[in-house]
Amino acid sequence: MKRILIANRGEIALRVMATAQRMGIDTVAVYSDADAGSVHVQQATQAYALGGLTSAQSYLDIQKLLTAAQATGADAVHPGYGFLSEDAGFAQAVQDAGLIWIGPPPEAIRQLGSKAEAKQLAKAHGVPCLPGYEGDDQSDARFFAESERVGYPVMVKAVAGGGGRGMRLVEKPDQLAAALASARSEALAGFGNGALLVERAVMNPRHVELQVFADVHGHVIHLGERDCSVQRRHQKIIEEAPSPAVNAELRARMGQCATALAAAAGYVGAGTVEFLVEGQQFYLMEMNTRLQVEHPVTEALTGLDLVEWQIRVARGEALPLTQEQVRFSGHAIEVRLCAEDESFQPHTGVVRYFSAPQASAFTRAPLRFDHAVRNGSEVTPYYDAMLGKLIVHADTREQAINQLIHALGQLKVLGLPTNRAFLMECLNDSVFRQGQALISYLAGDAPRMQQQLRLREGQAHQQWSALCAVGQMPGPLACSYPQLRKLRHRGETQELQLQPQTAHSWSLQAKDDEPVLLQIDELLPHAWRARRGGLTQTVNAVALDAEEGSSRWHLQAGAVDWWVQDVSYQPPENAGGAAQATELRAPFNGRVVLLNAELGQALAGGAVAIVIESMKLEHSLSVKAACVVEAVLVSSGQQVSPGQVLLRLAPLPEAWHD
Repeated sequence: MKRILIANRGEIALRVMATAQRMGIDTVAVYSDADAGSVHVQQATQAYALGGLTSAQSYLDIQKLLTAAQATGADAVHPGYGFLSEDAGFAQAVQDAGLIWIGPPPEAIRQLGSKAEAKQLAKAHGVPCLPGYEGDDQSDARFFAESERVGYPVMVKAVAGGGGRGMRLVEKPDQLAAALASARSEALAGFGNGALLVERAVMNPRHVELQVFADVHGHVIHLGERDCSVQRRHQKIIEEAPSPAVNAELRARMGQCATALAAAAGYVGAGTVEFLVEGQQFYLMEMNTRLQVEHPVTEALTGLDLVEWQIRVARGEALPLTQEQVRFSGHAIEVRLCAEDESFQPHTGVVRYFSAPQASAFTRAPLRFDHAVRNGSEVTPYYDAMLGKLIVHADTREQAINQLIHALGQLKVLGLPTNRAFLMECLNDSVFRQGQALISYLAGDAPRMQQQLRLREGQAHQQWSALCAVGQMPGPLACSYPQLRKLRHRGETQELQLQPQTAHSWSLQAKDDEPVLLQIDELLPHAWRARRGGLTQTVNAVALDAEEGSSRWHLQAGAVDWWVQDVSYQPPENAGGAAQATELRAPFNGRVVLLNAELGQALAGGAVAIVIESMKLEHSLSVKAACVVEAVLVSSGQQVSPGQVLLRLAPLPEAWHD
């Protein structure tokens, strides 16, 4: 094996490159038009342009990838994770082209990649499974009958794929039809396969998965478990190893089942067997026939390089360790940094300023940051919203949590929303700290944490947003004469009387408050070092695109991110945003997949009017109050951009009310 084509992008491609290059193996990057300037393109030995913008036009086009391998002289293909990594047809095509496939055999991918077939195989080999239905009859009538047999609540799942797409919880029969339609649509869009299964829902489980590895010589072992219970929309954001809820006896039983399933399928390479765990009972969810996003926590715990293992196994080598030789040390936690707001809605945009956290010289806790971000990186609507992963390994779980919170506090990503602050809030939450987070954790507790974040944002806004009015970066300080400034955050406008005191200090006075002195001690790259009262704080900031009569800023102070609009000079008729009260706008880039509104139609408050697909997920847009559709400005299948008006609405006439 001399040259590996990596059929992926971003931090995934960089992760594989790091190991391949250390092993003296050349690498080939592939890229879409949207990724032409990406870091992974520059880091590879060679790069090949696939063309196109969307996944279907680039990273999912098998023929283009094979052409790239031939053109660059690659003799092996590593699929990374996501995209075609679990596509049996791609694996077969790679092998048929005479290339080394760094992954499991195509037949194992096909069998285990289908949740239905995986369950059938698991049952035959003593792996616990939840009762359900995974048959060929995909009619709604059959699913209604089987759900009644199993008993509500049930979980509807896509047979293909993973990542939580095509998964819906159904608590009552009248929710099933909508769940089936929605899950089919999302599965078809995400995996090209709309087949579903249904199984009894476990309402308060953990998500615990076992990392397995197998070679061509018949050896199968596991490398311990990862607890991935902290999820939003069935997608993981925090993973840790070992699980706070798994003891040695449970680990051994789960490991035995995981390796038995892999062996029964003739598995080779890295894979993950995922279980629902309730107390000391566990049930198979699925097997992912690839390396996982969260593999670094296993690497931290074991000291092993799993990509190196993949490459060696693909070359026909035996596993380097037996089960008895596997050793675990300390505790590791990973968080996924995503371009999304506090409501978990994905966002696109440009990273205006980026600074990675640095590992401290006075701690034994290694810090790892897998990412492909830099100043100017663009987050597009075509791919996943994940920006990177921060991983900490420490002697104890408590130390790992504290070190990870500190690292997130040092991280600077300015220009678009991220979940950085939410991750810190979650890590510091008592439920997580006590190791009690279940899959249902964020569904129940996220609103409470989001409220805490909003309170901290409000406090930071009151303390430091005036810096946007008095300081400019780069360049001279502004506000050299008394003036009234209006700064808006989350719809609330703060009015401040500013009175210069010296060249670098100002008296601030909000309505009904005593004046307070604000002083800038130092201008830093994209930051001010400022004092207010007795408090000194570094406030990072970037100025964003200005709107008519106003300017916008993204600010960060420690654990708080917030957005400020200076509306001091905005025309009064625009200041209230009244027009938006009768419009439904796109919150982000995406594609309209469902249009539930027609001209003249009456919509009840809370009714879903439009469904947008963005970054592999479907998002429902609802109207806030009862209304009538005055204009439909988009069509099904249309691509939309942030802020684009989708519907014009009017209040429901009084005569139409019951």
